[in-house]
Amino acid sequence: MLSFESDYIEGAHPLILECLARTNMQQLTGYGMDELCKGAKEKIKAACGLKNADVFLLSGGTQTNQLVISSLLKSYEGVIAAETGHVNVHEAGAIEYSGHKVLALPSHNGKLCPKEVKSYLALFHADQNNEHMVFPGMVYISFPTELGTLYSKAELSELHSVCREYGIPLYIDGARLGYGLASREQELSLPEFAWLCDVFYIGGTKVGALIGEALVFPKGDAPERFNTLIKQHGAMLAKGRIIGAQFDTLFTDDLYFKISRHAIDMAEKLKALFKEKGYRFFVDSPTNQQFFVMDDERIAELSKKVAFSFWERVDEGHSAVRFVTSWATKEESIDELSKYL
Repeated sequence: MLSFESDYIEGAHPLILECLARTNMQQLTGYGMDELCKGAKEKIKAACGLKNADVFLLSGGTQTNQLVISSLLKSYEGVIAAETGHVNVHEAGAIEYSGHKVLALPSHNGKLCPKEVKSYLALFHADQNNEHMVFPGMVYISFPTELGTLYSKAELSELHSVCREYGIPLYIDGARLGYGLASREQELSLPEFAWLCDVFYIGGTKVGALIGEALVFPKGDAPERFNTLIKQHGAMLAKGRIIGAQFDTLFTDDLYFKISRHAIDMAEKLKALFKEKGYRFFVDSPTNQQFFVMDDERIAELSKKVAFSFWERVDEGHSAVRFVTSWATKEESIDELSKYL
């Protein structure tokens, strides 16, 4: 059976497995203090053009989001996100579970509008009753968004400027960051991207790693005792080497960017195929997540041979579905999909 269900259905890139096997019997210090982790962090800082950044290696996206948001917010603050944002929809209330409300604003193809964020902040601070309300203490976005769309350089710059004006951090969920940076429509390099936010993470789980995300504070201003906060959240692996080895490999010889570009090449081929077959696009995504509209009978028929994701109902007889390519997608799989379509 073919699968375009997600970008983490395979294990890990072969070079990562080679590194894990090669270093397996080395006796290394635990809790991320080993040489593999240190080397990975230095390579990540170099790729970002950040000499003084703070980098932390964590195991999963939801874990990272909850840790960052709960650590940076005061007890009476919440986080602004698009109504379609991952923390608002697909994290089972993990942010609320930590005691912080997600303040959802309208989504525009998955994105927040900087002007709407500014208006929301201005109205909140002008409200004489705001001491009885949840204070907006952070802005959260994902790059790419849940709909595979991208913020332009101008949009990201404007959003960051709004956050600076109101003295709150801009946090970017980069679970699929590699695929965003590799998009043919992308305007930003990784160093430019890193300077347009206050904290972000580089996703590994969905971009070639078994597990792992690299959290980056570009200005080197991670919260005090952040390692202790990581421990409190149950996010500190005793065998931190596992994540260190993976990111050390991903950031050697531009592997992270090479495999991300492959996923985009496959996504463009997939996109062209669906267009050729006459399918309607639910969203025009420039990244590795592609969304199409299908009638429900066709979905049921195709599902017998191909795995993909239901996204949402469009009308009485049609639904939006998601097909995802990854670092491991083969051209042969898309050719086979063509026969089924």
